[in-house]
Amino acid sequence: MLLFLIMSVLVLHSLHAAGRYYIMITPAFDLSQDPDYLTICIRVPYTRTSEFDLFIDGADFKFYAKPYFLRLSLPGRIVEDGTEKATFDIDKGVFTLKAPKETRGEHFGGLQMLTSLLAPKGSRSAKLLVEDMSAETGSETTGDGEEEEDEEEFDWQLEQEVYTDRSEEKLGTMQKYGFANQRSGVFGRLQEELSDVIDVKNPEETLASERRRARLEAEALAFSSDHYLADLFEDDEINRLLKFTPWWSKLSPSTEQKGESAVSFSDEEKEQLRKFTNRSFLLDKTSRCQAWLSLLDILLAYSYEVRSAEGEHNVESPWTIRKLSGTLCWLEVRLLFF
Repeated sequence: MLLFLIMSVLVLHSLHAAGRYYIMITPAFDLSQDPDYLTICIRVPYTRTSEFDLFIDGADFKFYAKPYFLRLSLPGRIVEDGTEKATFDIDKGVFTLKAPKETRGEHFGGLQMLTSLLAPKGSRSAKLLVEDMSAETGSETTGDGEEEEDEEEFDWQLEQEVYTDRSEEKLGTMQKYGFANQRSGVFGRLQEELSDVIDVKNPEETLASERRRARLEAEALAFSSDHYLADLFEDDEINRLLKFTPWWSKLSPSTEQKGESAVSFSDEEKEQLRKFTNRSFLLDKTSRCQAWLSLLDILLAYSYEVRSAEGEHNVESPWTIRKLSGTLCWLEVRLLFF
């Protein structure tokens, strides 16, 4: 489970680092009601509560949590009067909003007509769900020869599509990856951002052996003998990094023998640990070995990043760890090759 959590966090960091494309994925959702409230349940896995944006204006409802965007044209009006309630089930990845109706007792008809709820008001023209903002944002030259940026706003009246779950039969034909090699279909709707998350072009259809071969070929292509020769003879910086003492080198076995904690956590880290739920998995010997070896691969990448940055994490740290780890970057199944 820890491997999957680490992978999810690193993938999210990589997604947020991507700035060229605005990816609008319509999430799975459903609506229900009672006489006084409308309940909206939205499935948004791999997102964080700190990045949820909500907009309520009568019959107009918008929800955004990158890369998910949902805009609904409701059959009735809802309001924000202090009695609304929002929750997020981290395990299921489900956001739930219970919003009061403007007219208590009113019945909202057509809540099951998902396509109608998704349609933009005043328009039925199809638009791309993925738009290259760099291509839209042009520049104009003024009479003085100075360039003036075009401040055209992003069109939020995007055409949306009803989300449909893949059948068990379809998921069964996809290649496995991730924690204990048990995940599939995770990247199916993120094709446009895959290059910012992993280096595998089509993970759902690429065999584990092909992913490993592609990684080895990419590493061989990127290898530069001149670069390593330069590091061999101009080694001042490398020697400085080798002298750096990472935090785990300061841990003493005698500390734990005395009953003292070898590792201390900040209040923020303790809060993150409290949010992690305890899960049990029935794994066979093969899956268990694969999970441990994959975790070791990620920890080695993390160790390199800590030493090379001398303990100072920065905006490129998640990218560095992902790039060095075949488990994260190439979804490699380590067990098959030991």
